Amino acid sequence: MLKQQSIFISALRDPLTKDEAFKKLVSEYKERLYWHIRKLVLDHDDAHDVVQNTFIKIHLNIDKFRENSSLYTWMYRIATNESLNFINSKAAKMGLQNTEWIEAKADGLMADSYFDGDEAALKLQKMVARLPEKHRIVFNMKYFDNMTYEAISEVLDTSVGALKASYHHAVKKIKTELND
Repeated sequence: MLKQQSIFISALRDPLTKDEAFKKLVSEYKERLYWHIRKLVLDHDDAHDVVQNTFIKIHLNIDKFRENSSLYTWMYRIATNESLNFINSKAAKMGLQNTEWIEAKADGLMADSYFDGDEAALKLQKMVARLPEKHRIVFNMKYFDNMTYEAISEVLDTSVGALKASYHHAVKKIKTELND
C-alpha cells in the first residue's frame, strides 16, 4: 500500500505524468472530499468552490507533501483548512461570527435544491451548526465520515484525548438539545 502510494506520488510530481496522475487523483477523491467539505460549509455551490480550491492547493503543493501521513489524510487536512478559510472569509465579509454564518446556512438548507435530507436530517444539521467549530468538525468526521480518532488526530494535528473530549461534548450538546 505504501509502495503504491509512493509510486503514485512520484507520478504526481513528475512533469511528464503529473496531468494524468492528477486527473486520476481528482476522479478517485473528489466525491469523498466534496461530502466532507459539504458537511462543513453546508451549501452545495460553496462546497463545489471549496473542492476546486482544495484540488488547486493539492496540485500546487504536491512537491511539499512529506509522506509522513497518507495522501488522503494530507488532502483531507487541506480540504478542512480550505473549508474553514472559506467560512472565515464569508463570515467576515458579512460582519458575522463563523458560527452565525454557519447557522444561517443551516437555516437555509431546505431551500438548497441539493439537500436531500428529511426533517430529522435538517434538525441534526441545524444542531451541528450551533456547535463550536472544533466540536462541529470532530463530530462531522467521527459521526458522518466514521473516521477513527487516530485518523482525525492526523488531519487536525490534535491529540486523541482532546478529540474524544470534543466529540463527547458535541454529542452531549446534541442530546441535550434533542431532549429540550
